[in-house]
Parts: sequence; structure tokens; C-alpha cells
Amino acid sequence: MTFRQTRLFQNLRMRAHMIQAVRRFFTDRDFLEVETPNRIPAPAPEAHIDAVPSDGWFLHTSPELCMKRLLASGYPRIFQICKCFRRGERGQRHLTEFTLLEWYEAGADYIAMMAQCEALIRFAARETGVGDTLTCGGDRVDLRLPWDRLTVREAFKRFSPVPMDEALATDRFDEMIGCEIEPHLGRKRPVFLYDYPASCGALARLKPADPSVAERFELYICGLELCNAFTELTDPDEQRRRFEAEQALREEMGKTAYPTAERFLSALEFMPDAAGNALGLDRLAMLFADAPAIDDVVAFTPEEL
Repeated sequence: MTFRQTRLFQNLRMRAHMIQAVRRFFTDRDFLEVETPNRIPAPAPEAHIDAVPSDGWFLHTSPELCMKRLLASGYPRIFQICKCFRRGERGQRHLTEFTLLEWYEAGADYIAMMAQCEALIRFAARETGVGDTLTCGGDRVDLRLPWDRLTVREAFKRFSPVPMDEALATDRFDEMIGCEIEPHLGRKRPVFLYDYPASCGALARLKPADPSVAERFELYICGLELCNAFTELTDPDEQRRRFEAEQALREEMGKTAYPTAERFLSALEFMPDAAGNALGLDRLAMLFADAPAIDDVVAFTPEEL
């Protein structure tokens, strides 16, 4: 019998080295590795992310809420590597159970987080033997600095047949990002897509100089979204209003309305200014291995269990 896992040995070995490098990067910078529960009573109510029910609670879609409670408790720099779960997400780039790196730093903003993200990926690439150039299908991506930065509005002007404001008004924003914009991003060097419309940053701080946008970015390499980061919203009243708006949208879409995360909202009053980032390690492994599918960098797929 030939096992699929046999041909994945080199990819899984590289993945293990990559995760070891990620841990070294953060521990060398005085970040504390933390663990938070996988089962929680109340996920963040995001309209397009669905949690998996678990005996009356939910498997977390991200460790975000618990990690922010640690920030509020006085932990200045924390990171976590954990399994997360999202219902209905399965495809060439998606798994319903996936490995997420999430980290937070008090006193930082999304601009500082971009620089930290660059440093992390460059360090992991060197440590795993990738070096300064990624080979991704037919593309060669230069990881040397500086990386590109592109606002969402400018990306719509360059690549989308539908203007950004129209896409938002007709609920086609995600469609245009995924189908028209993403394929062009990060083909020669990584690019940070930043300053998302305010309505697309449910947990992000609005930009003081332009409150029509949220201080949020996503990183793209070879058309692949790697992470989602932002300057954190620390106003509990504003966060409650945003959660209520997302809950209402979920109900309009016929989706489950989650209980309100009251303990998180209570802790938010004490949370310092901070930035956070959630980076998909399965997808980073895809890039380092030049693998076309997420199945090529995990030991088991759901269908094999």
C-alpha cells in the first residue's frame, strides 16, 4: 500500500522546522507563548466566519478574544500557535481545522506590525532554507526589503471592474477582492493590502486621520492571503455596537446568532493600545514548499480520517 503521507515527508519536515523558527523568533524577542481554550461560549460575531458548535459552546475560530483578555491583564507581548476551526471552509487553500499563529504587542500599531511581519517571514524563510527568494508556481518572489504597500482603494482602482464604493453598496466587496484583486497581489514581492473600509474591520481601530477606513492590513504573497492584522479597538462601547451590527447581519443571512462575549467586553476597558496579527501557518508552509494545495503540507486531510 502506498500512503499519501509518504510523499509528503520533506514538506512535513520543512513545516516542522518552520514552526520551530517561528517560536524562536518570538521567544528571542521576549514574547510569552500562551495557550487558551479551544472551546469557548461566545465567538466574535463576524458575518462571514462560522464557528463549529461543541456541546453547547463553540470551537474557537481564533484565539483572539482570550488573548486580548490576557493583554488587559497586563501581558505586554504574547503569541500562540494553535488549531482553529471554521465551519464550511474547505478547498485548495482552506481547511475546516487549520493551524494559526496569532500574536499581540501592547503599544504597537498596524504600521509597526507590518515591519514585524516582514521580519518574521524573512527569518523563517532563512531558517528553513528558502532564503531571500520564494519560488511559487511560475513566480519568483523577492523577500528582500522593502515590501510593497497598497491601499484597498488603490487596489480597486487598479484591478477591479467595480469601484470600491459600489462593491460595498452591492455586497460584492469580498467577491471583487477574491476574484479580481487577490490574483494580482504579491507576484514579484510581498504586498501589504491596507486601510480597509471601516465596515470591514469589526475589531479594528478606525484611522484617526480618516475614520472611513480601519487600521487593518492583509499580507499577500503569490496571490495568497497569509495574515489579517490591525490596530486593536479598545473602546468597549464601540466594540459592543459593532458586535450587535454583525449579529444583526448574521441573522439577516439566516446564520446562528452567538451569545454576547460579555467577559471580553468587560476586559476591553482595561486593554492597552495594541496591535495583533493572525497568520495561517498552513499557507506559509504552502509557500515555502512551493505546494499548490494546502493538502500538500498537512499530515491528514478531513477526508482521510
